[in-house]
Amino acid sequence: MKILLFGKNGQVGWELQRSLAPLGDLISLDRHSSEGLSGDLSNLDMLRATIRQVRPDIIVNAAAYTAVDKAESETELAQLVNGSASRVMAEEAASRGAWLIHYSTDYVFNGQGTKAWQETDAVAPVNHYGASKSAGEQAIIASGCKYLLFRTSWVYGARGNNFAKTMLRLGKERETLNVIADQVGAPTGADLIADVTALAIQKAMICPELSGVYHLAASGEVSWHGYASYVIDFARSQGESLMVTTVNPIETSDYPTPARRPLNSRLNTQKLRDNFSLRLPDWQSGVTRMLREVLNK
Repeated sequence: MKILLFGKNGQVGWELQRSLAPLGDLISLDRHSSEGLSGDLSNLDMLRATIRQVRPDIIVNAAAYTAVDKAESETELAQLVNGSASRVMAEEAASRGAWLIHYSTDYVFNGQGTKAWQETDAVAPVNHYGASKSAGEQAIIASGCKYLLFRTSWVYGARGNNFAKTMLRLGKERETLNVIADQVGAPTGADLIADVTALAIQKAMICPELSGVYHLAASGEVSWHGYASYVIDFARSQGESLMVTTVNPIETSDYPTPARRPLNSRLNTQKLRDNFSLRLPDWQSGVTRMLREVLNK
């Protein structure tokens, strides 16, 4: 079995290199060309040529345009990478009977209310990033290819920058942190996403009727303020020297950004858990493991 992975150096892509390697012949690409292959999703002709040259059984797209605020001004680039490139991958997967594994986001919803979003809920993005991801979803669904489309939220990895590392850095520099308290979701580890992906692929290859859209996130929920407080408290319990004494809750309206943010990032994962017989760990366990790795470096 041949697997073609795009976005190998992103948070999820890095973990996918580990989780997918035992499943078959894995070819991993980033945006730079190598040996005549290209993982640059902004070059649709090269993207199509790469897929045709590799002739994969499974295409895994962990690459994306993720600069949420910049997408408000770079709308064409966001649409090209998140929308058009997804369409090309789906068309090529459909033409050769391959599977397409793709990652999307809770940003396709309007972010209102307190109920966890289900796969069947209507999409209504509140910013250009969400709109570009929604366009990619629609192209995949319309293509007729076999696909696993995982919507996730608040993704972090021990490798690279993340919210927890930012809080730890600021906690050493400031006595007071102001953190948004009216946005709620579930911090979800890139390692969890990668492991679930590998398990889902193995089952879907046997049961193609499992093709579809799934919500994938750690269990439980927390605000960014609660997340920050958890990080600071854990670091302090591990003997980390921090200056911060107060973590203040603030409203989204107190911290304006170019792109609107959804207040409700909760995702209902019942369909994923039922169809793939999975138990998703609570968000605290993944964050704790990541923090132990970060603090021990």
